[in-house]
Amino acid sequence: MSSITDPNMSIRFTSAMEEIHNKQLKTYGEIIDVTTELCQSHRQFVKSALDTCLKKCKDDEILFDTIQTFTRDLEQKNASLKGKQHAISEMISEIQHKEMQKDDIIQKIEKLKEEQVKRKELIESQNKANKLRLRNLQKARVVFQDHLGMEIRTISGKTQVVKGGKLQFVFRNISLSDPDSAYVVTMGITEDRSYQIVSSDPVLECLPALERRLQETNNLAAFLANIRKEFISQARG
Repeated sequence: MSSITDPNMSIRFTSAMEEIHNKQLKTYGEIIDVTTELCQSHRQFVKSALDTCLKKCKDDEILFDTIQTFTRDLEQKNASLKGKQHAISEMISEIQHKEMQKDDIIQKIEKLKEEQVKRKELIESQNKANKLRLRNLQKARVVFQDHLGMEIRTISGKTQVVKGGKLQFVFRNISLSDPDSAYVVTMGITEDRSYQIVSSDPVLECLPALERRLQETNNLAAFLANIRKEFISQARG
């Protein structure tokens, strides 16, 4: 073992210490280099993470703005849809009301058609009855005016029961003592198109019964014949 008094010993110790120190410096340098690399890597990672976060935040802001825009558009569309739904409801109600009016108008038209058909049938029936009465009057005229000298006069009706024209049947050759003496029965047609005896001169007590018989049979010729017989019976009785 070398003595500590050996002068070379100090040199060797110093050299060993320098070698150890250099190794440590080298180790520290390597640690510093690794640490530096780690720091740089960490800074790059942090920068990358920060950039990513910033980009994400910016994207989130854009997304949030887009969502708000979509939300506003949706609210506007919902409001517009509600308005359209209300308008459609009103339109449907109006259409239903018009359909009801249409059905009511159709019913009224059908009712008017039915009434028109009834009026037409009534007019045709009245025309037939009038034609029949006209034929009866013509027959009565032939029988009584041409063969028996009966005179038929037309007068204006002023009563509410018998409206329009009235007829007077003037009988002659009734009284043997006065053949020219006039025996008169006045008649017309009521609103329901039936014969109405207005008066007779002279008065015949059986006139109401003869009138009822005329309304039942509608035979004017027979009625006038019976009237003549009654006048003759009253004049010669």
